[in-house]
Amino acid sequence: MSKREKMTPVDTAWLRMDRPSNLMMIVGVMVFDRPVAIDRLRLTLEARLTARFRRFRQRVVQDAVGAWWEDDPAFDIGHHLVRRALPRPAGTAELQQLASELAAEPLAPDRPLWRFDFIERCGGGSAMVARIHHCIGDGIALVGVMLSMTDASADAAPPDAPEPLTRAESRARGAADPWTALMAPMTEASLAAFGLTTRFWNGYFRLVSDPQKLMKLGNHTLGFAAELGKLLAMPADSPTRLKGRTGSIKRVAWCEPIPLAEVKAVGKVLGCSVNDVLLSAVAGALRNYLLSRGDSVDGVEIRAMVPVNLRAEKDSGKLGNRFGMVTLLLPLHEANPFVRLFEVRARMNAMKGSYQPPLTLLLLGVAGVAPKMVQEKFLDMLANKASAVMTNVPGPQQPLYLAGGRIDQIMFWVPQSGDIGVGVSILSYNGAVQFGLITDHNFIPDPEAVTPLFRAEFDKMLTALLLHDWAQPFDADALEQSLEAELGVGDGTPGAAKPRRATRKPASEKSTAAGRQTRRRQAAPEHALTGAEQPDATDPAAAASPAESPVPRRIPKRFR
Repeated sequence: MSKREKMTPVDTAWLRMDRPSNLMMIVGVMVFDRPVAIDRLRLTLEARLTARFRRFRQRVVQDAVGAWWEDDPAFDIGHHLVRRALPRPAGTAELQQLASELAAEPLAPDRPLWRFDFIERCGGGSAMVARIHHCIGDGIALVGVMLSMTDASADAAPPDAPEPLTRAESRARGAADPWTALMAPMTEASLAAFGLTTRFWNGYFRLVSDPQKLMKLGNHTLGFAAELGKLLAMPADSPTRLKGRTGSIKRVAWCEPIPLAEVKAVGKVLGCSVNDVLLSAVAGALRNYLLSRGDSVDGVEIRAMVPVNLRAEKDSGKLGNRFGMVTLLLPLHEANPFVRLFEVRARMNAMKGSYQPPLTLLLLGVAGVAPKMVQEKFLDMLANKASAVMTNVPGPQQPLYLAGGRIDQIMFWVPQSGDIGVGVSILSYNGAVQFGLITDHNFIPDPEAVTPLFRAEFDKMLTALLLHDWAQPFDADALEQSLEAELGVGDGTPGAAKPRRATRKPASEKSTAAGRQTRRRQAAPEHALTGAEQPDATDPAAAASPAESPVPRRIPKRFR
């Protein structure tokens, strides 16, 4: 028998979170522009997946001591790359149905915990549904795994017979590997956003393997303790049809990609980050879905768990789970897309310096060494405070090829723990942003009715900005009114009367009407509204964060 390797506490926590109503699998879909030969795909997987990453040849065994990785003596890639056929016309709808069914189908527990279902004929090309258990790695790690199997062109030579890479070869490949390009900006953004240093993380990850050393982190202890208190005291979000008891039937849908350049341009004009714009569009889409079902959104806010990558650059190419969570309240009660956007931005900015991401990773590590019953009780308590999980991953901005086929679309969904039944995936790739949605049938049985609303919400902001006379002061209400006058709509629904603005403030929002006006003035600084000189872009003091950048007086050329 091969030598066993102890599973880390965090990975153990994800292994033990499996439930029939919520399997802890990361589900991904790739759509190719042309039919891909399964023989070449199998060779690619053998050379670039199973030969490089031992985890994909290992099964999980558990005993009284914990969970272990061990080589599968009967490993056969034929168990993990499975050819499928879709019913005619074998298009997007049929592929979404297959992904929905596979999202609720457990992986074989006596084999390595992954499987790729390959459809040779789908639309005009091929497609693949990938399922990988979360205990092998988090979303960032597994997107990196998928990217490391790709080529930069269709005519790249097929891989040779599989040979494991040495450590030196792995490091040499790392400089040009798409994984490195994916990891580095995410890590830098995470560390900068939360004000944490590399030295802190080196000590922190030693802590994860031995949670009893918490007190040795010195002055960080108070920060952890305060954040833990806030997390435990956090009230549940608004009761909506998006909460309840999850079942074993899942639904998957996605929409056509949105040009990334347009999203960046809207964010730049409004002084918001790309992430702010996209999350605000998600809030608007869910708001409109609830309204279309006759639900009230008066005072409604839903809490989303947003993963934050906590990997260091040296972790490039490594599997496992190294991410934390932040909780974000999305103001579904707000009808005005611009006011909603600025509120999302303000709430995201308020998280800077928070200990919540490292704390949640720490808690997962503690849960992984606690009795399973204790883990379930604790994680259920946290899951009950939220309605959704939302991921946003920046992928490569050039087309990639797998086994000779160009990847036209790529999307993935992380699992939802406890009774969370809504997962939103945002992935940028090849100059576009892809929205995807996975839902529990008990909550949203028709996610294909939601996904078009993501684009519709973004288009509302884009259209209003195009209509705005930038010689006039920027005002969110005026923008909304001009949009409705132009399109003859209310709240983004064709032919619908505009619903009355919520008059009751949600309990979580303590600001007054005057406070809202203050936030609007902050969103559009005075010098931008009066036409005063803009700050010098070469002045370091003027190089503010996206949230502090002014609204320009003139619309950018890319909008014209």
